[in-house]
Amino acid sequence: MRTQLTLPDLLLIGMTRGMLGAGVGLLLSGRLDGAQRRALGWGLVAVGVLTTLPLALQVLAGMAPAPAARRTRQTARNRSPA
Repeated sequence: MRTQLTLPDLLLIGMTRGMLGAGVGLLLSGRLDGAQRRALGWGLVAVGVLTTLPLALQVLAGMAPAPAARRTRQTARNRSPA
């Protein structure tokens, strides 16, 4: 099975993974005091997880949206008389 992703989809997935990684990094670092580090770290982890899960499920289910041009051609083809 092959899944096709658009550049914006790929960038969105990368950014959400980056937020998740930054949150984990903050949780493991010692640069901020404990309360600040935990609050910021858990916030980034939560944003990363909550935004990654729907994207991951969409990709794994093979339901990634088709590029607009391909959708338009498919719609036109479905409407044309046989």
